[in-house]
Amino acid sequence: MKSITIHTEYITLGQLLKKLDLLSTGGQAKIFLEEYQVRVNGEPENRRGKKIYPQDVVDIEGFGSVCPVRED
Repeated sequence: MKSITIHTEYITLGQLLKKLDLLSTGGQAKIFLEEYQVRVNGEPENRRGKKIYPQDVVDIEGFGSVCPVRED
């Protein structure tokens, strides 16, 4: 499982995908979520604005699992 550092209370799913370099712009998130299966804590998720908190586990089809870690 890959960890990614965030500096805020949460990160949106769209921002997370962009930070992972899976998207070049945030606007591509809607299309990405239509084409790839993404699960947050085991539940299917297709909202780019979904808030992802530290210790949530995001499983991305074709990429693997990611867990945000907060760093102040």
